[in-house]
Amino acid sequence: MLRYLTLVATVVLFLSCLGDPPASMRTTSYDVTKPDKVFYWKMTTTWPPNFPVVGEVAEKYSEWVDELSNGQIKIKVYGGGELVPPLEAFDVVSQGTIEMGCGAAYYWAGKTPAAQFFAAVPFGMNSQQITSWLETGGGYELWKKTYAKFNLVPFMGGNTGVQMGGWFNREINSVEDFKGLKMRLPGIGGKVLEKAGGAAVLVAGSEVYTSLERGVIDATEWIGPYHDYKMGFHKIAKYYYTPGWHETGSQLEFFINKNLYDGLPPHLQAVLEAASKRAQVWVLAEFDRQNGIYLDKLVNEEGVEIREFSKETLDALRGFTDEAIQEMIGDDPLSKEVYESYSGFQKKISKWSEVTEKAYYNKIQK
Repeated sequence: MLRYLTLVATVVLFLSCLGDPPASMRTTSYDVTKPDKVFYWKMTTTWPPNFPVVGEVAEKYSEWVDELSNGQIKIKVYGGGELVPPLEAFDVVSQGTIEMGCGAAYYWAGKTPAAQFFAAVPFGMNSQQITSWLETGGGYELWKKTYAKFNLVPFMGGNTGVQMGGWFNREINSVEDFKGLKMRLPGIGGKVLEKAGGAAVLVAGSEVYTSLERGVIDATEWIGPYHDYKMGFHKIAKYYYTPGWHETGSQLEFFINKNLYDGLPPHLQAVLEAASKRAQVWVLAEFDRQNGIYLDKLVNEEGVEIREFSKETLDALRGFTDEAIQEMIGDDPLSKEVYESYSGFQKKISKWSEVTEKAYYNKIQK
């Protein structure tokens, strides 16, 4: 026992003679309340300030990034027109004038036709399928490739789910009824309408109601019951059609200046992506919740009758869609690459949906 105590005392004395260990060997504590550097960013959106769901998610994204980064990234959100006009968001973020933006990729079709496949494709995939394509089917890599030449990094920003077919002041009993129809219908859907003999009219969101009321347009699509009710379309249009063949799962986005993103430490890059995944879940959940509530209001309180496009009408529009997409792709190699990935994934996943979700809706759900 005495020998053991002597050995311990000797070791203690030896260590005390060494003094403090070198800095490289000392354990340091990290004060999580004091980030090393704080990044103050601005986000400009294509939506009006505080716009339900799609505008709200920009604010929520800012909060989630703040929380996940422990306050290292502070993002102040501006609605469309508060800093720059809504459709200038892509350019100002690309140039680095503003750090990031929020919108939908089909707004940038004039810059690269491939962008439209990351927003909405008529008769395309639904929200679940699009998320699968982006997350594990190679779609996100192509999205980054598409935006890289514009010095941007895209992130998922939510999905609206299948939209409604729109509000009309004339009945649509066949594809012939689209002839001469003036309708607010953006993206590839607008080109399909034109092939059916109609006219796609670009109308700002703030002007849609008055344009429909005054007969400047005969019909309009918007989103779904929640937003349509808020816009008051049921007061000025007779017919509400389904399904939204033109936007079967509209994907929203955040985009960040690539130089700024590349300059961030990896853990903050991971924060920006993680917050986008949360946005992807929240937007669809909120759309489904609100649309269920407001569909009931439209039907049971406002007496709106939901009409369905006939199969023959939809089949004709599908044919026009194939033509429009082929013309849009033209000889652009990137658009062709993205479309082949998108359509190939849709064909495979649709077979699975046929024997599961479709069977569920048709035979199980009441």
